[in-house]
Amino acid sequence: MTATFLSEWLNLLFRWFHLIVGVGWIGTSFYFIALDLSLRKREGQAPGILGSAWEVHGGGFYHVEKFMVAPKELPSDLIWYKWDAYLTWVSGFALLTVQYYFNATVYLIDPEVMKLLPVEAISISVVSLFAGWIVYDRLCRSPIGQNTPLLAACLLVIILGATYGYAQVFSGRGVLIHVGALIGTFMAFNVFVVIVPNQKKITAALLAGREPDAALGKIGKQRSVHNNYLTLPVLLMMVSNHYPLLTGHSQPVLVVALILVMGGMVRHFINRHDAHDSFGNFWWALPAAAVSLVAALIVTQPAKLGGVHGPVLDGDALAIAQTHCTACHSATPTNESFSEAPKNIELDSVADLRRYEALIMAQAVRSSAMPLGNETGMTTKEREVLGAWLQKSH
Repeated sequence: MTATFLSEWLNLLFRWFHLIVGVGWIGTSFYFIALDLSLRKREGQAPGILGSAWEVHGGGFYHVEKFMVAPKELPSDLIWYKWDAYLTWVSGFALLTVQYYFNATVYLIDPEVMKLLPVEAISISVVSLFAGWIVYDRLCRSPIGQNTPLLAACLLVIILGATYGYAQVFSGRGVLIHVGALIGTFMAFNVFVVIVPNQKKITAALLAGREPDAALGKIGKQRSVHNNYLTLPVLLMMVSNHYPLLTGHSQPVLVVALILVMGGMVRHFINRHDAHDSFGNFWWALPAAAVSLVAALIVTQPAKLGGVHGPVLDGDALAIAQTHCTACHSATPTNESFSEAPKNIELDSVADLRRYEALIMAQAVRSSAMPLGNETGMTTKEREVLGAWLQKSH
């Protein structure tokens, strides 16, 4: 078995596991926020109860109560929701390692952005994730953390600032996947460093017969809400490498800003609906998301191709493909990262180029998503020539 074969299997298994635990984490996050927002005070409820909810699912009814801080006693079978969050981050980092660190020169580094050695790019990646968490955590613990609108604005600045920084050192794919990884680190560490430890302190106080600190629960709830609003944007960031209209865009800060607004507004609409707020108080969230979507459609419109003077021959197009494409996309790839053509797309002949015209236009002409990391140094002029040849029959 070759190293490439094993790497592909590791990638597949980590991706599968990442999806499984991620679905579990997102599901519980969405559920508990919706549960919190649906709690109602009811006549005759016991002292210390904040509210309760009646739910129906799976052929039965559930009656759930939430305490303002904690009950006087705790059962031995208390259920903790934490491992899905932990394992989502661990499996995500493992996937980042297999996909981007093992193949840094292909997926992470773009010589036209910055010439980096793999160890340099990987170091920047790891340090930035942990440094970003420290900045975010300290911001939440500062007086700014008590002002929700100001905190949200500062968090937006942090994420967009990180996007700009990543765009100065990484490839387009590397930029968006790292923005997603950074947000995912905020979310997972919120659980690992803040939410669960605070719950453990509350539990310990109860077991020791002391009154728990209500502030611990309030802080945990704040971070849980952050995670809830960040979930939709981070999911799109994580699949962005499949879409060159995002990863190949010249203004990644603008793209990320629009994704954050779209995801945040949709999540806000759902949350306020779950809370049974008056529709007049939150109707604006969906139009705001729609405006952001329209803006995203406009700014990601493919640029018009520059004029190419003179005829472009079949041999010219094939020569460009052989120089920049067939190291990977060939029946016999020469790039050591691939044992067979990615997605079985082979570009060895003129007929092959015609067959995959739409993909070539999207990946290599209208964006710089291909070649990966522009490892072969494909020029703008070559992209225009290839595009002119592909379009000449239309």
